[in-house]
Amino acid sequence: MCARLTGFVATLLLLAYALPTAAAAQAWPQRPIRMICPFPAGGGTDFIARLAAKHLSDRLGQQVYVENRGGANGAIGLQALMQSDPDGYTIAAVSDGPIVANPALYDKLVYQPLRDFIPVAMMIRYPSMLIAHPSVGLRDVPELIALAKAKPGTLSFSSGGTGNFSHLGLELLSLQTGIKLLHVPYRGVGPATMALVGGDVQLMYNNVATALEHVRAGKATALAIGDLQRLPGLPDIPAVAETVPGFEMSAWVGIFVPAKTPPEVVARLSKEVAAFLRDPAVVKIFAEQQIVDFYKDSDELAQYVKHEGEKWDRVIKTAGIKGD
Repeated sequence: MCARLTGFVATLLLLAYALPTAAAAQAWPQRPIRMICPFPAGGGTDFIARLAAKHLSDRLGQQVYVENRGGANGAIGLQALMQSDPDGYTIAAVSDGPIVANPALYDKLVYQPLRDFIPVAMMIRYPSMLIAHPSVGLRDVPELIALAKAKPGTLSFSSGGTGNFSHLGLELLSLQTGIKLLHVPYRGVGPATMALVGGDVQLMYNNVATALEHVRAGKATALAIGDLQRLPGLPDIPAVAETVPGFEMSAWVGIFVPAKTPPEVVARLSKEVAAFLRDPAVVKIFAEQQIVDFYKDSDELAQYVKHEGEKWDRVIKTAGIKGD
């Protein structure tokens, strides 16, 4: 009798602890939600973060506001996410670099992506574009390779930080073609783009959405697209793969939350991401900006992160790249 009573009391205690958590998850959200963007304003990740924040605010009935926490290729913002309460009121819009490149770049990285975060949903993929400052006089990838081999280490390229897609894209090209370029890292894709437009560097591997406006304005020259094939909306710009077979490198952006965030919150957030990506206004923006809807649910994104992490670990170690 005593043992049964003890077991009954223990069960009641477990329920008492569980009920507030379940109630909190069901009621979520009841106050504004902070969305960390681990890069400065003006880049591709920031653009998607602000678009997502607007539409999630409408769908969740609470304001979702963006907080830019740039530095260390996104590691500073990701550390802030890791240290946040796992209650659904701090989320992050994160691109590929901090998630799949940083673990290979930094020996003492404070976080591990699939240990400290829950992947919620993949949102988009950014087709990429290799651009040059008009003063260099380059028109395509064969001319770039020829010039780089004639003057090794003299052509410079900007990036959004060591390990950012804008860095790894040209490192991958260098590995596959045997050329040597000078890397100049900046604190985000936005500042790195301005460096190219201003003529401080000669080259940049950028996302199409960010680069295209400068190409159309005559401030940058489009050399090639980083997808395996030409983009339907930009048929006159060749793919890098037409010169370097198999070359492919595109950035992506997804939503992540701290580990131990209630599964009900993760499921609701993933559902709302999928819904806003189908919104006609969002579809129209993506078509205009050459952005690809790349939705993956939580489990699919976790598997994708694992695969991409293994891929870029090999590239980074082969190239001998170390985080700043």
